[in-house]
Amino acid sequence: MKRNSLVKRYLVFVLGLYFLAAGVVMIVRSALGTTPISSVNYVMSLNTPLTLGTCTFIINMLLILGQFWLVRGRGNKQDVVEILLQIPFSFIFSAFIDMNMLMAQNIVPLNYGMSLVLLLAGCLVQSVGVVLELKPRVAMMSAEAFVKYTSWRYNKDFGRTKVIFDVTLVSLAVLLSLAFTHTVEGVREGSLIAAGITGYIVTFLNHRIMTRKTLSRFVPVLKPERYLW
Repeated sequence: MKRNSLVKRYLVFVLGLYFLAAGVVMIVRSALGTTPISSVNYVMSLNTPLTLGTCTFIINMLLILGQFWLVRGRGNKQDVVEILLQIPFSFIFSAFIDMNMLMAQNIVPLNYGMSLVLLLAGCLVQSVGVVLELKPRVAMMSAEAFVKYTSWRYNKDFGRTKVIFDVTLVSLAVLLSLAFTHTVEGVREGSLIAAGITGYIVTFLNHRIMTRKTLSRFVPVLKPERYLW
């Protein structure tokens, strides 16, 4: 693979991380909850001095440690490299989250309708980020990689494992919120809406708008694999 091609693909991946972070922040600012993948991070940030980006990085590091445990005795050097590569990208993603949280600190929806519009816009932006993250096929974020290695280790379907993973995160977020404040914070109807429609938006963008043919004009992309979300 040519060096210029690889560099371009990594740049597209990082651009995808930015859109993904921006989408997460827009959903958070909608005040209707957050995505399942960010639910524990968000509850931690609400109840500790840590920022959302810092909490995201901590959770990602725990997921990376979990991946090393999952590949023990059965993984190879490529698996180790893939897991280690997640560390710098997790840092970049976390920095993008904090940067966007700072930029959006004055965004306060005036009514429920505006909150809903912001939520849906966040889902769209996040979906663009997911497609840009997956298309170059140079790396995976820690949450998806953790699900990947879990399904591989225990010979389970990826999609079913992803659902169990998301439900577990939301449940932990609810329990943490109850432990901290005796009320449920950070998990609302927006969490269900985001979980329910994001996959469909990504599928539409992936197959109708941001296709391999379209993106190849700007960056080399490989033949897409089965969609993992």
